[in-house]
Amino acid sequence: MKKLMNSPDAFVDEMLTGLVAAHPSLVQEGRVIRRAGLAKKGKVGIVSGGGSGHLPLFTGYVGDGLLDTCAIGDVFAGPSVDSCIQAIRAADGRSGVLRLYGNYGGDRMNFDLAGEMVEMDGIETTTVLGTDDIASAAPEDSAKRRGVAGIIYAYKIAGAKADSGASLADVTATAQAAVDACRTIGVALSPCQIPGAAKPTFELGADEIEMGMGIHGEPGIWRDKLRPADEIADEMVRRLLADPVAHKSDRVSVLVNSLGATPLEELFIVYRHVAALLKREGLTIVRPLVGHYVTSMEMAGLSISMIHLDAEREELLAAPCACPFWRV
Repeated sequence: MKKLMNSPDAFVDEMLTGLVAAHPSLVQEGRVIRRAGLAKKGKVGIVSGGGSGHLPLFTGYVGDGLLDTCAIGDVFAGPSVDSCIQAIRAADGRSGVLRLYGNYGGDRMNFDLAGEMVEMDGIETTTVLGTDDIASAAPEDSAKRRGVAGIIYAYKIAGAKADSGASLADVTATAQAAVDACRTIGVALSPCQIPGAAKPTFELGADEIEMGMGIHGEPGIWRDKLRPADEIADEMVRRLLADPVAHKSDRVSVLVNSLGATPLEELFIVYRHVAALLKREGLTIVRPLVGHYVTSMEMAGLSISMIHLDAEREELLAAPCACPFWRV
């Protein structure tokens, strides 16, 4: 599989250098990306992190009204403890820091260790984990679910809450409520390949798809022949609507997200059917998102995320934000 790179070892660092060169609102400090300027005094900081290979996630959402800093690891590998510590310290405006990241074992371990270290220096931290992938565990085991594309809704909502001057406890509760209200399911059409790897991350037949596959190639729900777009969207929406949410709403935001190689044209074919299905269910779509928001290198496929909105979440979703890949 061809890739435009100089060497696998330099892939992540050269990517980060190019990202900040193209976007002066960002600053690179090793494997940490932060907003230009110092942390805002009196504002709760929000830090995230994870493996490379998912742009715009994670580093792409550092900006006003979103993340303050982000720790990044190698492709599909979590950030180091040192990077997590550095990111937390850079986000600290002396009002505490929320650690908001996906529910993956390595990320949890390193961010937990980092939190213990910075708290010895007097920095108060809390944690909210993205757990929106309904294909990764049953509803009764929702705490075991992976965090995927739906986490960007938590970034936006928590970021706006922090900008309002809310306390760490309130920002944390708002982020957790956003995670609890969000559900995602994906479908893969073809694999990707990590730079320097001898073969793709998984194998999928030329005429096959896999429903529910994770963004690193984690096993999904079923594998079968390619079906028409409307039929695929039917099942994805049906599964999203059937998954229990504590406080359902008739107002939702929907994200139809490319996993990397799937073009906008195909995303809009899917969105057109998703919008019709949700309208039939009596749901109003607020601020829909269609595009490349959370990817997996050049994996073909897409995910659909849906977040139930209450009055506060809808207001926070509409609040101004600005980062390289999302502006309100």
